[in-house]
Amino acid sequence: MTNDQATKMGFWERNRLSGGYLLRSRIGNVLFKICRAILLFGLCFLILQPLLNKLSISLMEERDLYDSTVISIPRHLTLNNYSVVNELMSYWQSTLRTFLMCTVISLFQVASCTLAGYGFARFKFPFKSFWFFCVMLVIVVPPQTILAPLYLNFRFFDILGIFRLTTGAPLNLIEHGLAGILILSITGMGLKSGLYIFMLRQYFRGVPPELDEAALVDGCGRLRTFVSIMLPDAMPMITSCFLFSFVWMWTDSLYTSLFLRGYNVLSSVLGSLAERLMEYYMRIYTTAAPIGYTQMIIATGMLISLLPLILLYLFAQRAFVESLSQTGIKM
Repeated sequence: MTNDQATKMGFWERNRLSGGYLLRSRIGNVLFKICRAILLFGLCFLILQPLLNKLSISLMEERDLYDSTVISIPRHLTLNNYSVVNELMSYWQSTLRTFLMCTVISLFQVASCTLAGYGFARFKFPFKSFWFFCVMLVIVVPPQTILAPLYLNFRFFDILGIFRLTTGAPLNLIEHGLAGILILSITGMGLKSGLYIFMLRQYFRGVPPELDEAALVDGCGRLRTFVSIMLPDAMPMITSCFLFSFVWMWTDSLYTSLFLRGYNVLSSVLGSLAERLMEYYMRIYTTAAPIGYTQMIIATGMLISLLPLILLYLFAQRAFVESLSQTGIKM
């Protein structure tokens, strides 16, 4: 039977000739699509439901919280919660300060991790396996377990006793704002740096060594080979690591509470939002803020703190997904 004859036949005739295989195949495809749609809907709902819930609460008046007939859709819409949170958090100043801080820290962190990843992938040096094992420990060990040593090291910062010898006392980098966290980022010990080193090392290992050999034959040194050949090709992975670093620094409260105590960044301001609301409510109403209203303000603050990240993803999602897909193919 030719293809033209098969296309002119009806579905049931073709199914009869195939012994029922065509019908079973179509039913299987339909069931697979239905199950996939249900699974994707469930995953999307699990991710979006908390955000939608906070959005609904942020648009309610306080009396809607105590109305049992109000579930998700506010009965009395209001934007007063946003104005209160904006005043309590100094939102625009805190957002600008957080954006600049995360950008600078992420740039230094990605630069140091790129150099470390390239070194692990391309060079041989003593105890290479041991040092890479230490990188794996940085990924496995939670940063909370080294919080006390970090505090002591940067509270009494000294290099081989040089500062104590010259100034009579070690440096207190805890009180110097960004100095401590920048040192961690530059030396490859920042937040999640071990993960970025591992990702970049795996990427550079997937690049054919013939590229290095061809560059050496053409007269390029190690540094020029890295800058002119490896870096442009690794930009998709570097972009992914930068976005990961930026997002994690934006939402981090561990390092910001340790090193940035005097800085009003979003994570620290959001952590003290309940106390700020208590002072604000006592000043206006001379009474403590209700628990329900406090949770409403906190939900609103969390929502507007995540808003820049949502906008960043909306603008960068195409480049981000393409970078991950290209990286996966090359790896």
